[in-house]
Amino acid sequence: MTTLTLITGGSRSGKSAFAQQMAERIDAPRLFLATCPHIDPEMDGRILRHQRDRQGKGWQTIEEPLRLADVLRCRPADEIVLLDCLTLWIGNLMHAAEQQGREMSEDQIATFAEELCCAAYERRQGRVILVSNEVGLGIVPDNPASRHFRDLTGRCNQVVAAAADEVFLVCCGIPMQLK
Repeated sequence: MTTLTLITGGSRSGKSAFAQQMAERIDAPRLFLATCPHIDPEMDGRILRHQRDRQGKGWQTIEEPLRLADVLRCRPADEIVLLDCLTLWIGNLMHAAEQQGREMSEDQIATFAEELCCAAYERRQGRVILVSNEVGLGIVPDNPASRHFRDLTGRCNQVVAAAADEVFLVCCGIPMQLK
């Protein structure tokens, strides 16, 4: 039986480390589903640090910026999946839409999030852990694109949280279970 877990928190809150520790406590094959694009040397350094944190701990990594539900559907059913992170996925979806001359709507992101949750529950038996930033606790962004990103992320997080079996908020490295 699948357990879907959402872990959210602010930037550098410790959510990824908490998610990794949660996954590593389970004796099963592990998949790290990475959504982060290689966009500049600083981001490449962040990616490398995450890879080193998983090194020698039984992780397989797949980098997929857009088609997360498709990846989940074709993976072994008993595999523990750690998807890090939904926030970057949303940025990737926004960029892909922009490249096609359109804008991602809240309804579209909700549909993508629902599809992802359905794929997590379909024929899977292991835990699926989704990591996302909580971007709605700060000031209102000063430009339309940033406000739109914040709104899409908030909508995605709500859809995933509603579908999830467990939801954790990580603050200052301390996880708090909300659901």
